[in-house]
Amino acid sequence: MTQKQMIFFDIDGTLLNHNKELPESTKMAVKKLQELGHVVAIATGRAPFMFKDLRDELGIHTYVSFNGSYCVYEGKTVYVNPLDQEELHLLTQFSGSRKNPLIYEHHDHMYKNVESHLYIEEGIGSLKINEIPLYDPHFYHNKEVYQSLLFCMEEEEEHYRYQFKKFEFVRWHEYSMDVLPAGGSKAKGIEALISHLHIPMERVYAFGDGLNDIEMLSFVKNSIAMGNAEEQVKAVATYVTHDVDQDGILKGLQLVGLLEDVSI
Repeated sequence: MTQKQMIFFDIDGTLLNHNKELPESTKMAVKKLQELGHVVAIATGRAPFMFKDLRDELGIHTYVSFNGSYCVYEGKTVYVNPLDQEELHLLTQFSGSRKNPLIYEHHDHMYKNVESHLYIEEGIGSLKINEIPLYDPHFYHNKEVYQSLLFCMEEEEEHYRYQFKKFEFVRWHEYSMDVLPAGGSKAKGIEALISHLHIPMERVYAFGDGLNDIEMLSFVKNSIAMGNAEEQVKAVATYVTHDVDQDGILKGLQLVGLLEDVSI
C-alpha cells in the first residue's frame, strides 16, 4: 500500500490558471492522489466562502485559509488565529485618515468599511468570485476577523509596516495587501494541521507561486514552485515545475514521484 502523504495546493496561479480556470490535468491529478489515499488540502489567502465551489468540484474538505489564520480538517475547524481587535481598530483609524479602505474577512463573508471604492472593485473583481463585500464599517467590533484586506498603492506600504507591528502585510494585488497576524503565514497553518494529524514533515508537500507562499515553501521540505512563480518564490522552493497552463501540477507531482505512472 502506498504510504499516505499530505499535499497542499495554493489556489490562484497554482490550482487555477491565469484565467481562474481549473486545468483538466490538475483535476485528474488531484483525483488520482485521492484514489491513492493521500490527504489533499488547499492552502490559500482566500476566505473559505471564496473557494467553496472549487472544494466541492475537487472533493477537498481540508484547508488552510486566510494565509494560515483559519484551518479546517474534513470540515471541522482545528485552528484559528484572528487579528488583534485593538490593533485592527487603530489600523482602521489610520487607513481612514489616508483614504485607504479596508475589508474585514470572517469565515462566512466579508465586510467593507466604505460604501464604494475603485480599488476594492478592481481587487475583488480580479478574484472572479460571486460574492461581493457588504457594507458594515463596524463589523470588527463584534466578530472575529481572520484577515483584512488593505487597499493602497505599493508606495504607501511602509507607512503601515512601520506603524503596525502586530500585523504582517503581504501584497497580492496592485491595489491591495493581505493583513495577517504578526508571524502568521500559510506555514503556521500547515504546522497546526500536520500536528493535528500527526503527519511527519518528510511526508508533506506544498505547491505555490505567490509572495504569500514563500513561508510555506520554505517550511515544507518537499516544496514545489510553479513555473509562473515569482523568482523569489522559486528561490526558496526545493523543486520548480512547469507553468500552471502547461500542466504544472501534474508534472510537479511526477517530478517528486507522487504520480509516476500517470500520463497526460
